[in-house]
Amino acid sequence: MTFNQLELTEPLQKAVQKAGYKNPTPIQAQSIQAILDGRDILGCAQTGTGKTAAFSIPTIQLLSRNNGTTERKRAIRSLILTPTRELAIQIGESLEQYGSFSNLRSLVIFGGVPQHSQVQALKQGIDILVATPGWLLDLMDQGYISLSQLEIFTLDEADRMLDMGFVHDVKKVIKKIPAKRQTLFFSATMPDAILDLANSILNNPLKVEVTPPSSTAEMIGQEVYFIDKSNKKKLLIDLLKSGDEDRILVFTRTKHGANKVVKDLTKTGIKAEAIHGNKTQNARQKALKNFKDKSTRVLVATDIAARGIDIDELALVINYEIPNISETYVHRIGRTGRAGASGKAISFCDYEEKAYLKDIQKLIDQKIPVIEDHSYPMEVFEVPEKKPQQQRGNRNQQRKSSGAGSGQKSGRNRFERSKNK
Repeated sequence: MTFNQLELTEPLQKAVQKAGYKNPTPIQAQSIQAILDGRDILGCAQTGTGKTAAFSIPTIQLLSRNNGTTERKRAIRSLILTPTRELAIQIGESLEQYGSFSNLRSLVIFGGVPQHSQVQALKQGIDILVATPGWLLDLMDQGYISLSQLEIFTLDEADRMLDMGFVHDVKKVIKKIPAKRQTLFFSATMPDAILDLANSILNNPLKVEVTPPSSTAEMIGQEVYFIDKSNKKKLLIDLLKSGDEDRILVFTRTKHGANKVVKDLTKTGIKAEAIHGNKTQNARQKALKNFKDKSTRVLVATDIAARGIDIDELALVINYEIPNISETYVHRIGRTGRAGASGKAISFCDYEEKAYLKDIQKLIDQKIPVIEDHSYPMEVFEVPEKKPQQQRGNRNQQRKSSGAGSGQKSGRNRFERSKNK
């Protein structure tokens, strides 16, 4: 099937051609026509399969049919709810691309930035609103947003909403939108809690499942290196210096770890930046922009960015630290191999992370090939004991804090420690 075979209007066909699209992905081929026919959608598809275009393209066409004159007071007729700022921005960029030949206005809103410009845009009137749940409710409570004219409600990355604790906010939003509406519901996985939510808001939906839940893209080549934690930095630098990829996304589990990797790479002359929750929104967007335009070769991210980064032709993802949640691995490596393109995912696994790797392989139902021929083979085959210095530090801290009235407490702590040895 080609996009020409879908019942798209001339402006959308023109936008799709300009974007370089020829053949719709499976999720797009199954969803677009059904959405144009007014059906609710329950879509289960892994990240990188083209979900954004699957709901954005038909939404633009439906709203354009009855758009009326550009002089009328615009009301929000489509709401796209998404869990993260990065993903909201990505969807906003896609809407601008697909709607470049329409007269619809779209806006992306999220917290962490001054609200003045967002409020001014809302006052001018918009057709499509992309928002994160908490900030949407905040601006609604302030009286800046009305959803009374809403026609299409899209909930994207529903399982991520659950993971991040946004389900209660989502339910609050649903109570504030018209009961008569078209609802598009997308999720990479379908746990029971997500299915319960879907069943409560969808009306006779078309179920679209293009890949099994939590599967990995077939076009992604996966490899794992067994290596001691102390040698991960060396292996990463060697791979980056020997490889010719122009952009590499590296994942760590912690913010501190991301900053440390960037510091280590910078010392060797490799241009790298970090993106995580402690960074300001402006800093995160600047780092993403630099990565997209290839002025920064390596972007080091925590899992806050696992579903919010959409980079065309990203060839390589490296799991510097293996995630302790198996599903996160799927979302991480889904940053490459997007929309049918090929990609590669490399994981560094130290002894403590072997249990995580076992869980991941069970989830994706496949063994990840092991690269044994490398310069830093694993030598540590037991979990290191906690350093005794930490205990001494605690005792020193207790001595510093001891004083009048604290002697009995300090003595009791020493007795309890000796009893527990």
